[in-house]
Amino acid sequence: MYPYTSFCGKAVRSFARRAAPRCAPGVALFGSLLGALLAAPAAHAALGGAPMPTPAGASVSTLSAAAAAAAAGNASAAARAAVQGAASGASTPPAYTVQQTTLANGTVVREYLTQAGTVFGVAWDGPQMPNLATLLGSYFPQYTAGVKASHAAGRVRGPGVVENPNVVVHSGGHMGAFSGQAWLPQALPAGVSASDIQ
Repeated sequence: MYPYTSFCGKAVRSFARRAAPRCAPGVALFGSLLGALLAAPAAHAALGGAPMPTPAGASVSTLSAAAAAAAAGNASAAARAAVQGAASGASTPPAYTVQQTTLANGTVVREYLTQAGTVFGVAWDGPQMPNLATLLGSYFPQYTAGVKASHAAGRVRGPGVVENPNVVVHSGGHMGAFSGQAWLPQALPAGVSASDIQ
């Protein structure tokens, strides 16, 4: 992938080992976590690209727009998808499909795909947070920058909300019950609203 990631990871881990005896435990832990992040392989694109690769132990299913809305408990989106399907006739493909992945830890991730197979929205809920770097793909740096800016301004204490013209991310919850949605405002198919992504 990137030739410097293994070097950076080794350098940070080396720093953490040297700093551990002299520093507070949090500093050593931070160095170890930073090393793990730098040494991690590059994330595959999801939001704005192809769906995420299926993780080990996960199960995947493809749902229609109406079935996905019903599964997420979104009655208004399910009704709208059913009406759009009836109005468009059988010859017109649906505006989107949903790839639903149930991770081994029980968290469910729904990726909303255009007819061309590009992910324009993602939603998740479950006992553990999914890997947002993988789900958000190239938009992850914008998300982290938005969260940092909100924290610096004192507006948000948790994962929070990031809304800009390129990407919108709503993430929250607590231990054992996390949920969130992310979407690309400019990429929403005709007739699809942000409230459909659940």
